[in-house]
Amino acid sequence: MLRATHFPPIASPTLLVLRKCFIPILSISSFASYPLHKLSSFSAFHSFFSPSRPSLPSLSLTQSSPMLGHPHLRLSASFNSESSYGDNREILVQHLLLKEDDQKLLLELQQRIAGGEDLSDLAVEYSICPSKQEGGMLGWVRKGQMVPEFEEAAFCAPLNKVVKCKTNFGWHLLQVLSEREESLLKDIQPEEFHAKMQDPSFIEEAQLIDVREPEEVSQASLPGFQVLPLRQFGSWGPEITSKFDPTKDTYVLCHHGMRSLQVAKWLQTQGFRKIFNISGGIHAYATKVDPSVPTY
Repeated sequence: MLRATHFPPIASPTLLVLRKCFIPILSISSFASYPLHKLSSFSAFHSFFSPSRPSLPSLSLTQSSPMLGHPHLRLSASFNSESSYGDNREILVQHLLLKEDDQKLLLELQQRIAGGEDLSDLAVEYSICPSKQEGGMLGWVRKGQMVPEFEEAAFCAPLNKVVKCKTNFGWHLLQVLSEREESLLKDIQPEEFHAKMQDPSFIEEAQLIDVREPEEVSQASLPGFQVLPLRQFGSWGPEITSKFDPTKDTYVLCHHGMRSLQVAKWLQTQGFRKIFNISGGIHAYATKVDPSVPTY
């Protein structure tokens, strides 16, 4: 049975990256002091990244009660075995991982699941994946992010049916809980963003987020942006879906476009459907569009 406690928490991703090695995990408490130049990407779930695609170190955001429910999670899919999204979809996955030689235990757990026991409960007890702390929840994933064996099994699995697959990491029992249309994340050039800003309704309808620090904003700013300093992520991150509407177009700004891209990627994992990273940041906006905006 699918329970509220099985949904991924707002800032509590699974802790496993199935690549060549495990990637270091940072907590919210350590985030504020972590050097920004070392933050290469966010991940709301550490999943089975495809080894054919280069992946930089990921930041995993944890909280003290990782099994807390996610009150703002929007499950948009109907629960049936036919996908209405084709290949353009994301799936919500939980799993249990066993060692390759644990065949006896694998069979036993399959029988217990067939008898009505919940995969997430068994994951907490038996899984060797650190995601066991969250009931095996891997969060929302899309094609191209996982190793081929896991991806094929997950994207072919009927909703809510537990299936097994084998990867280099061992045997997996996995379950797809829901699906949705894949979200959009793209860069927007300063010139295009400036053109949108000329429409008075744009600032009212769009969500504008500036992730620079207060001292930077005091030197140069654009109208309509809400300032959410990246170094203060611990204070605003857990409340992001109550402060902003994930269904609205969201634009993210920083100094040169790197920190904003990190946050844009994280917003995508939190269910935001259309996120735009302002390419080159406020510096590019000032030099290419509006020289009245100070540079620093």
